[in-house]
Amino acid sequence: MNSVEQRLLAANDLTQQDVFNGLEILLSHKLDYADLYFQNSAHESWVMEDGIIKDGSYNLEQGVGVRAISGEKTGLSYSDQLSASAINEAAKTARSISAAGVHAKQKAFVTTQAKAMYQPCQPIAKMSNDDKVALLKSVDAYIRKQSPEAQNIVVSLTGVYEQVLVAASDGTWATDIRPLIRLNCSVVMEKNGRRERGGSGVGGRTDYGYFLEMVDGQLRYEQIANEAIKMAKVNLEAIDAPAGTMPVILGSGWPGVLLHEAVGHGLEGDFNRKGSSNYSGKIGEVVASELCTIVDNGAMFDRRGSISIDDEGVPAQ
Repeated sequence: MNSVEQRLLAANDLTQQDVFNGLEILLSHKLDYADLYFQNSAHESWVMEDGIIKDGSYNLEQGVGVRAISGEKTGLSYSDQLSASAINEAAKTARSISAAGVHAKQKAFVTTQAKAMYQPCQPIAKMSNDDKVALLKSVDAYIRKQSPEAQNIVVSLTGVYEQVLVAASDGTWATDIRPLIRLNCSVVMEKNGRRERGGSGVGGRTDYGYFLEMVDGQLRYEQIANEAIKMAKVNLEAIDAPAGTMPVILGSGWPGVLLHEAVGHGLEGDFNRKGSSNYSGKIGEVVASELCTIVDNGAMFDRRGSISIDDEGVPAQ
């Protein structure tokens, strides 16, 4: 039994057989597929404004989500209690999208073997609260040293520690530990009566020590702060863009959101399965300018967007 199974099952007097039984209850109705998604998630955030801690939060969430699929219909239910009776009741609710009668049988569980894309660290517990506050103060002090004219300096730190277990009617049994951290900072600059803000943030699937690592002769948090300062100064000199049609050049980073909105939904499985996407049936064909290449890679070590398994227990590609 691994640590995720210990935390989500054994600690709640649950066994793998209880999970199997819950799926069998789901499959007592005419379903094509069913799964259970167990999760325990801790989330913390710290916000420092002008050298003072202005906000802090800590949340702990736990529960199980139940999904039943029959053709085009999906039944969903959940319980924030982890017990055999709660799972069974949630399963009875989700299966109600379909009539009684066995359509599929629960397969024996097979543990998913996936390459770990990050270490199973606990970022929230690994650094003391005093050290987290000290990190925020260091960022604030560095910005003031680099730009004494800086105003309204806001530095925030967030951390997530998530444990998940996925069990499905096709025999999937997969677990994952997902750390996630981020450091953001923003600063306001003023010149000739004009005020502009600059911001920057970096994170990944690792622990807070990441921000104290040396990169190209600088601490990583110093690089983040420098980018925020640079952005504010550039904004002070920026002019309005001219009107009219013109080429748009997308760099790395946030412009990826524009790509997602432009083409991302059209690449989703359901739209292509139904043939309603512009990209349906075009695998292997050129669908964009030859100047444009987009790679969706969830298997890059320690990145924010990396994943060892997705929420259906499928290893990242």
